[in-house]
Amino acid sequence: MRLLRVICVTVLFCLPGFAGAEWYKGNTHSHTINSDGDSAPDAVARWYKEHRYHFVVITDHNYNTDVRGLNRTLGAPGKFLVVSGEEVTDRFPESGERTIPLHLNAIGTDQGEGTRTIGPSGGGSVDEVLQRDVDAIRAAGATPQLNHPNFGWAVDVGHMDRLRNYSLFELWNTSTNCNNLGGGGHLSTEALWDSLLTRGKMVFGIASDDAHQFKVRGPQYSNPGGGFVWVNADSLEAGALAAALERGDFYSSTGLRLERLELAGERIVIESELKGRTRHRVYFIGSGGRVLKQTDDNPAVYEIGGGESYVRVKVVDSNGRIAWTQPVFTKQKK
Repeated sequence: MRLLRVICVTVLFCLPGFAGAEWYKGNTHSHTINSDGDSAPDAVARWYKEHRYHFVVITDHNYNTDVRGLNRTLGAPGKFLVVSGEEVTDRFPESGERTIPLHLNAIGTDQGEGTRTIGPSGGGSVDEVLQRDVDAIRAAGATPQLNHPNFGWAVDVGHMDRLRNYSLFELWNTSTNCNNLGGGGHLSTEALWDSLLTRGKMVFGIASDDAHQFKVRGPQYSNPGGGFVWVNADSLEAGALAAALERGDFYSSTGLRLERLELAGERIVIESELKGRTRHRVYFIGSGGRVLKQTDDNPAVYEIGGGESYVRVKVVDSNGRIAWTQPVFTKQKK
């Protein structure tokens, strides 16, 4: 990949730096038999290594899986890393028997002398539960990721806007019942993202597979490989990966790979890796989710005019694979 991102392109457009770092493919959400997965941690980690991922985060429900032994047997410096994590799995009782599922990943949990599970913090409202869980994840030295907001129709744009001290959410989760496309009066996760960005909330969108089933495959299962991120980090180490994610130095994908990503001067340039007769369509998207430009060119170029509050890019190829870049902000954000 020939991918470049310039640190500061003008006074108005200040961006995270891509130059001098490496690109690493990874998944931030996966499960083992330590919660509700069907495979042991070593089998899960091995699947990602054998499928040419550079890293995977093990995020069992309310359980901090010890990954040190996995890295001794499967890890390879600069090539593959298992990152410790936990899916902090909380809930809020709504009415009757219905509860609202509230899940957040803790990326890069402590793996010192003995592992420590963070667990749910609870609270008196959806807002309080989410904030207390984010605060607990931060206190544990990990990076929070708000998971599948439309799972159980649990989290809306108001909750996400009021939540503080997080920058990552699952834009696209390819496991079952995550309702990425919305419906029944609920926004799609992509529309949620644009609503937040339009309000001035700086959040970055993660694609993940949330894999549970590695032994059986089918649309009724949560299988691995459906969504992932390409992270531009200084090194293949847990701290460097988490820092790059928090800066927005990554793009998300369901399979489409970018050959070129340039954010320089007042131009955004995107080039897809298109094999055979595959084609793509590129959408440059701004405030309110409005499409600022649509093109089939490869590479595709967008000239920033200065009136945009943000610009993000969505690329869809002719086989339905999608890639999303993180937004370029042209004004100060929350």
